[in-house]
Amino acid sequence: MLKQLLITFLFFFFIFSGKINGQQKTTTQIKQLIEAFKSDIRGPYYRIKWFCKDGSTRVAKDPCPDEIGGGIQHASFKESALLLRKTNHLFFGEILADTKTDDFLDASNHYSRLKQYQFGKYLASIDDGWVLRKGQYYRGAIQSEDEEAWGKDFFENILKNEKLLKSHFYLIRQALKDIPHNGDTNLGQLMRSESKILAENISSFMDVRIKIHGNPQKSDIILVNAFLSKNNATLSSKEVKDITKLLVTMELFYAPLNLKKIENELINLKGNNAVLEEIKSFSKSFTKDNSSQKIVQNLASILANIRSNITDFKTSKDKLQILDISNQLENLLLIETQNWETTTLIETVQKIETLTSASFGSGLLEYWEYNTIKQNFKTFTSKEKVTVGELTELLAISRSIVEWSASLIKANYNEDVLNYTKFEPLTYGFIDDRVRNSVALSLGETVSKMGAFVAKTANINNNVMSIENQSAIRGLNPGYAFGELVVVDGNPDEIEVNTNKIYIFQNPPSDLKPVAGIMTVSEGNLVSHVQLLARNLGIPNAALSNANLMALKKFNGKKVFYAVSHKGNVILKAANNMTGEEQKLFEKKERNQNMIEVPVKDIRLEVSKVINMRNVNAKDSGKLCGPKAANLGELKQLFPDHVVEGLIIPFGVFKAHMNLQMPDENKTYWQYLSDAFKEADTKKKMGTSEEVIENYVLISLEKLHKAILKIQLNTDFVSDLKSNFQSAFKNDMGQIPVFLRSDTNMEDLKEFTGAGLNLTLFNIKDENKILEGIKRVWASAYTERSFKWRQKYLLNPENVYPSILIIPSVDVDYSGVLITKGINTGTEDDLTVAFSRGAGGAVDGQSAETRLITKNENFLLAPARQADYIRLPDTGGTKKYFTSFENEILNEGNINDIRKIAKEIRKRIGEKSDNKSQAFDVELGFENNKLWLFQIRPFVENKQAKSSEYLNSISPKVANDKKINSTEKIE
Repeated sequence: MLKQLLITFLFFFFIFSGKINGQQKTTTQIKQLIEAFKSDIRGPYYRIKWFCKDGSTRVAKDPCPDEIGGGIQHASFKESALLLRKTNHLFFGEILADTKTDDFLDASNHYSRLKQYQFGKYLASIDDGWVLRKGQYYRGAIQSEDEEAWGKDFFENILKNEKLLKSHFYLIRQALKDIPHNGDTNLGQLMRSESKILAENISSFMDVRIKIHGNPQKSDIILVNAFLSKNNATLSSKEVKDITKLLVTMELFYAPLNLKKIENELINLKGNNAVLEEIKSFSKSFTKDNSSQKIVQNLASILANIRSNITDFKTSKDKLQILDISNQLENLLLIETQNWETTTLIETVQKIETLTSASFGSGLLEYWEYNTIKQNFKTFTSKEKVTVGELTELLAISRSIVEWSASLIKANYNEDVLNYTKFEPLTYGFIDDRVRNSVALSLGETVSKMGAFVAKTANINNNVMSIENQSAIRGLNPGYAFGELVVVDGNPDEIEVNTNKIYIFQNPPSDLKPVAGIMTVSEGNLVSHVQLLARNLGIPNAALSNANLMALKKFNGKKVFYAVSHKGNVILKAANNMTGEEQKLFEKKERNQNMIEVPVKDIRLEVSKVINMRNVNAKDSGKLCGPKAANLGELKQLFPDHVVEGLIIPFGVFKAHMNLQMPDENKTYWQYLSDAFKEADTKKKMGTSEEVIENYVLISLEKLHKAILKIQLNTDFVSDLKSNFQSAFKNDMGQIPVFLRSDTNMEDLKEFTGAGLNLTLFNIKDENKILEGIKRVWASAYTERSFKWRQKYLLNPENVYPSILIIPSVDVDYSGVLITKGINTGTEDDLTVAFSRGAGGAVDGQSAETRLITKNENFLLAPARQADYIRLPDTGGTKKYFTSFENEILNEGNINDIRKIAKEIRKRIGEKSDNKSQAFDVELGFENNKLWLFQIRPFVENKQAKSSEYLNSISPKVANDKKINSTEKIE
């Protein structure tokens, strides 16, 4: 009784609080509501009603009359569930019947409602019905025949939209597996869910569960039966019942495909005749005597041809039918690919080639991506002998295909998964479940097999805590570290990182603070600020597979040694296994070793007027302003048509404001800052620990940061700024949106990049917001993240002087980063670029389109997998959009323009550099195919890591010219 009263209270509290203000519900409130739904015999449902064609509703005993068109019967929703839809756009316990197609598709919210329906199905399968724990037994709440009829109509409706089908092919195929429309169920997911629940309740079942999840085969039925026989005496009746239920699901999943039924369906199907004939031919020739290799190769071809020719099926009914057949054939392929055992190098490459085709056919690769890479396999398989270099190159491509395939799944669902995970952590497993029910699983296993062979042949071996499938691990940035290992299998933004720890992430947060070492599941964006800082500071960085991450979770919290060599092999070992040489690497050194002091003797603090960017050049960097403004001023002189106008608020303006009295301190802001560092120095001399000193400095800087945000801007400065707005931008302040970019004297130094440490404000238009923004940018130099990165490399991080670069916004179609050399691949003469759609592309770690551009060619290193992006409206602020991936970002014209501008940069700026071979890091964008330059800085790599004797000693000598027979045996 008390429990029921509590549930009732939660419902009324939720409804009442929502009606008061209509605000979004908090995570805590949503969690409470979920628990209340789980405990309620009706879940999120209110009562059974009739829903009539004319829009009216009737009680359960009063059916809709025929004269108004009749109706359907199902449950209505509790007010709390309906309110949650309005406040948080969350749809729990979705009933499809009578839902409007466009509302459910939810295109304006990146198809969130459709995806939430899939989450609901997944959560129900692994958590005893989830919000319908008791409500699933509420008789009449959901009418399966009405749900199925709605699903059929839904798909026939949306498949009329060929643009949607092309752009979201993967999502539609997945929806077909979850939304009832032809009597089918998602047996693969059900099998994994049932085995997962069993393993959670019966610990000895875990090995069986791992086999079912990692390497599913029909022989698993024997495995489960054997487990049941062996443990029958100790199992409860419920456990025996659950295992028996799993066996039924497995029998259904592995049951022979009814090809006769498919043949009958093809009779009335109108579409691409070649595709139809290929399916008929496969059906007629398919027997138990066929090899798994032949079956998989035929099925992969069919899947690819269905996708390539889907629009030839003219009616939406025909499209629906052929897509259902495609899903059925994919299920058969997933079973048979586990039975295809390769024994030679050429067979393994052929399997990777076949599964790559299947990845395209199932929607994991886009058409243009598949076309870009498929020729690599044809070239390789036509040779009797190949070199180690050629084999290594094909392995890199194959690894990329696995990553692209898995990342497309993540790109489709990740935003909604992260949102759901806040209140239901179990949702985090959804993406992994989709990967396991895809070609990507077997493709990854096959590539790992090839990787092990290449590692053995080329002598590039990893030594990572003795885990399996280490060939999937590859170094990105050389370096070594010692510290506690932290394995993060979840949202990285919730983790407070520590400078002395080594982190393994699914993907790193864009505002990552300094760490000792890092590994990520995806290679990520090579030119993001985080990656550039890691390369600059010699922080070891590597990519690994999701399976590797899961295997390393058991070492979470252990002290480890971590190293990445110049050749990309990786060492991760327990501290007690370190060699004497490795231990010596971490003997205490003086702080100034490999650190630099920022010169401040030439800084011109007397200049306290706003400067037109046209009047500065690179020589003014560190004197009047930071390098962003100085270098962009130089670019404006060299490339006037490719650089916008700009204004600079110099160091002197900042210093003049810092000389004002700081409230409640009886000293100036600058004196407060100086005193804080003097006190820190005193503490150090007294032997106070570094941790205590750092904590003291951070508390002092936090107080300064807050004070600067409230500083009163000098009226003469504001008037000067307004006047310069008119002269430079031909507009009054407040009439044109601008970027405010922090530009300190501690950026883009010869040995320290400082990329992305301080604040950039996007597209600010309102006059008051611009003035407030100036204070925010100044204050950003004193954040914890900014200070910690500077502290790691600079001897005098306290002597920071921020200037501000103000430039008018350019609403670019896509933007990114150019490095005027090859990174990790290519040569010093090549170019590495990464681009994302919209503004701010690639710099914040977006999954960007990355290419290696040579003199005459360009090579795709990774396609974009960032679904969201921002544009810059004239009204100011940013507007979020979503994209799909069926088109590449950069066109040939863009690539040629990049080649030309890079050549000029090397010629005009590189020749002025002390180091004539200096590479540059350039931020740029395209608006209507016009190239705009926004920033240039030296590309800085860590000299110590490059010259380290230890890293050189663990780098293997690879004989790239060594020849290998393609028929060589492979284990």
